[in-house]
Amino acid sequence: MHNSTKIDTRFKRRPAAPSVTLEQVSFAYPGEQIFRSLNFIVKGGQWTCLIGPSGCGKSTLLRLISGTLREGLSGRIHFSDGNNYKGLTAWMSQKDLLLPWLSVVDNVCLGARLRGEMTAKKRSIAMSLLEDAGLGEYANVLPSSLSGGMRQRVALLRTLMEERSVILMDEPFSALDALTRLKLQDLAARLVEGATVLMVTHDPLEALRLGHRIYVMTDRPAKLSDALIPPGSPPRNPGDSAIISMQATLLERLEGRDNS
Repeated sequence: MHNSTKIDTRFKRRPAAPSVTLEQVSFAYPGEQIFRSLNFIVKGGQWTCLIGPSGCGKSTLLRLISGTLREGLSGRIHFSDGNNYKGLTAWMSQKDLLLPWLSVVDNVCLGARLRGEMTAKKRSIAMSLLEDAGLGEYANVLPSSLSGGMRQRVALLRTLMEERSVILMDEPFSALDALTRLKLQDLAARLVEGATVLMVTHDPLEALRLGHRIYVMTDRPAKLSDALIPPGSPPRNPGDSAIISMQATLLERLEGRDNS
């Protein structure tokens, strides 16, 4: 698996995707401060990775940006094109949330079905994505027939089918075996080209493969490191010497030995 500039033509090319800016954002659950005066920019049209210890607020940050969590929030979250993206971001949570009564292919097409936009072309695209993900033979079965890793692949494809300009993903590859993970990372990198992506991961190498920018989040109240910017464009070769070297730097930041 290596860097590829191949453009996936199944989806139309996206218009310029907006940046997401957080200004002086504070947020607390009852009795626990998660963020205090946090400033952060997710660059438009780039893949930003967020890595840090469990429970530091990474998933909460995704929910705040998506608009699904607002109570207890102060500060400002806005998009550079001035649009309100509440309900218009593609969101993949840690749980796959597949609908158990729908077939695998109908779960992948769920957004289009709910909006009344389902077409033969969209179903054909969904089928081709399932083939790419090694799930073609399972297109017409129910999710209960799938393993955890297979269900996660279906959830990822459902997210990618939405063709949104802003995509939020919470550990989308965590349940996959190593080879499947590389394959799906490559597929996702092609399909989200040009979108604004914010992904939470616990895997430093995954962040270095996919991220244009990588931030380390510290424990509560959370702070963010300076951006780590790997060379080249994603998806990168995990065996590249520069990526291996940067992995050591990223691990130092995670361990608190680098205060950048």
